[in-house]
Amino acid sequence: MEKENIIEAIESLAKEKGIDRDYLIEAIEEALKAASQKYFGEGERIEANFDREKGEIKVHVKKRVVNRVEDPTKEIHIEQAKKMFGDVKEGDEVEISLPPETLGRLAAQAAKSVLFNKVKEAEEERVFNEYKDLEGEIISARIHRVTDDDVYLLIGKDEALLPKKEQVPEEKYNPGKEMKFLVLRVLRESKPVQIIVSRSRPEFVGKLLEREIPELKEGKVKIKKIVREPGIRSKVAVYSEDPNVDALGSCIGMKGNRVLSVTKELSGERIDIIQWDEDIEKFIANSLSPARVKNVQILDKERKIAEVVVPDDSYSVAVGRKGTNIRLASWLTRWKIILKAESEKREEILKEVDERLPFEEFPKPFALALKKRKIFTWSQLKDLSLKEISRLPGITGKFLNRIKEELEVRGYRLRR
Repeated sequence: MEKENIIEAIESLAKEKGIDRDYLIEAIEEALKAASQKYFGEGERIEANFDREKGEIKVHVKKRVVNRVEDPTKEIHIEQAKKMFGDVKEGDEVEISLPPETLGRLAAQAAKSVLFNKVKEAEEERVFNEYKDLEGEIISARIHRVTDDDVYLLIGKDEALLPKKEQVPEEKYNPGKEMKFLVLRVLRESKPVQIIVSRSRPEFVGKLLEREIPELKEGKVKIKKIVREPGIRSKVAVYSEDPNVDALGSCIGMKGNRVLSVTKELSGERIDIIQWDEDIEKFIANSLSPARVKNVQILDKERKIAEVVVPDDSYSVAVGRKGTNIRLASWLTRWKIILKAESEKREEILKEVDERLPFEEFPKPFALALKKRKIFTWSQLKDLSLKEISRLPGITGKFLNRIKEELEVRGYRLRR
């Protein structure tokens, strides 16, 4: 490579790739020193200098002229020095340079190698620096190519990867199509630097909503939690610390237009905006939207189990397609929700009332004996044998027959 060509290549690439010119030159000098080791020998202290102005490269070693050589890497015998340099004397310092033909060949090889590697490194550094700060943000990209598992995108001239697990089931990724993605990670250890994106994460929904809802972007309304079944439904719990701000209304917008634009971007995925509430019963009721809720009862606070009663015509809505609505509501609230239709609950209550023993109709000694044994229902009573019941206080033969008949009507058969 001619010196003019080297200078032109360095200048052109430095400008095109945004790489410091001196950085490239220093790299070429280091590469030349390494490449010249074979010519000068191992251990030699090689110096390489690139004249920035003239474009001249000089590679040499410096040695002291001596009568007796003790260190070949630092010294040269006077007779050898005279043959090489003519008039020299002991104690002089001489420079042994690479022959022009060798220098030219090594310089060309070093320049090509360094320019390729350094440009590659600089390009990776640029990609990393440019996209690292975009982690957690939304970008637009064009579908470039699709494999059996992964989708490759182009963000300008840079490539990004949408892995299988970050895709939305049933969503179509056609080459050339422009879509939005969430930047998950920028991996520097990968060669080249890898930009990983997603369309399936709950955070993607949150970021899309922020773009459409000024109150979210400004912090007037905040997202408490998002749960999602990608491609089917998302539930977003929102709240505002300002009592004058309607968090729900701000997010839904006029005729639901703010949410609809996000639904469109998500290929029709349903978005439920839920009003978050500190009162867990209210929050559970809200979480089942769009279903109407009649009543929420906490069954076990420690284990987080609640019973929810809905009108019969709202039961299928509360469950949702393939159980999606109630499942997402449980994820959102972190409570196990036992869902019951109003008619089912009514029958349950009636059955419970019907199962209770009518103590007021029993002889008092008999009633007290049952309560002492913690027997309060007909199903508990049937666990006693006929013999055990007949021995209880207050029992007469006639009353015993009434008890036996009542149990048989309920389908219970007493043991003897």
